[in-house]
Amino acid sequence: MEEFTFDEQLFNLIYNSTIPEDNGKPTPPCSVHVPGFSGLGLTTTLIIVFVVSMLGNSVVVYVVCCMNKGRTSTDIYLMHLAMADLLFSFTLPFWAIDAFSGWIFGNFMCKLLSGFQEASVYSGVFLLACISVDRYFAIVRAARVLSSHHLLVKVVCGVVWLVAGVLSLPVAIQRESIHARDLHQNICYENLTGESIEHWRVGLRVLRHTMGFFLPLLVMCVCYGWTVVTLFHCKNQHKHKAMRVILAVVLAFILCWLPHNITVLIDTLLQGELHGQCDTRYRVEMMLNVTKVLAFVHCAVNPVLYAFIGEKFRNQLLTALYKHNLISKRVLMAHRKGSVNSTSSIRSRNTSVTI
Repeated sequence: MEEFTFDEQLFNLIYNSTIPEDNGKPTPPCSVHVPGFSGLGLTTTLIIVFVVSMLGNSVVVYVVCCMNKGRTSTDIYLMHLAMADLLFSFTLPFWAIDAFSGWIFGNFMCKLLSGFQEASVYSGVFLLACISVDRYFAIVRAARVLSSHHLLVKVVCGVVWLVAGVLSLPVAIQRESIHARDLHQNICYENLTGESIEHWRVGLRVLRHTMGFFLPLLVMCVCYGWTVVTLFHCKNQHKHKAMRVILAVVLAFILCWLPHNITVLIDTLLQGELHGQCDTRYRVEMMLNVTKVLAFVHCAVNPVLYAFIGEKFRNQLLTALYKHNLISKRVLMAHRKGSVNSTSSIRSRNTSVTI
């Protein structure tokens, strides 16, 4: 196994080893082991999230791809969002095995999967912001997105993926497979060395907080705020149903990612103040693990919201299954009975699969 040089003092602070005091005498090591988050429990949770997310987001991609006509700009964004969640989900089995037995996949896979995960997070939140802007123009401004504008939407999606890829490069470059002697196993770890280590670490986290969460969240709050106000003044029952989906999607994003971002921010601020403070270190580590799992769950949430709240998504899925002879016409009509949408409205140019 290749030996790497890295900042052992910071590594020891994080990974439960003895920390030297100013007088040269070592302090007792802090135990940051959180039961259930470093073994079988975490592995099982990540595998369940992986299966649910892969199935749900694959269905979303399948439904949108089956829309030969009437595919809206929001549908295109949703398909790319599902692809971002699929990319994120692809990395979960590797982190699940890592939680159970350490990193066994080598240095290249450590860099590659870390880059994939980072890029998928950035692209996902950017696409959610794009959807909020799209819904703002569609509902508040009552602007129709014609098929001739789909090329522009695809260009926007391409730019989103490009920017997400560039923003993920620092993590992919810095991550390395390192043998941790105290843990008796390999880890996939950000190998930051030199005097600027804290500046790099803080800089990366500030980048994640601003570009990867708070700025897109601000865009979503402004756009959805105007959209909700408009819908409250609208007597159209169909648009009121659209509001449920909008609120569910943005609330799911906030509930899943806000706790983790706040915890990481606290961890960053307290990083230099935790020498010897084992109780505080343990509580921070516990919250990091809990909120990280909650954030990981988000990749499986959106398809569930579409299925249970998005009436037109269910109708479009049934239509796609019927077209591929996977269900009978009887089943199709039975499950669509009572729907306010006709077949023609499902194929309407101004209809989104979720709204």
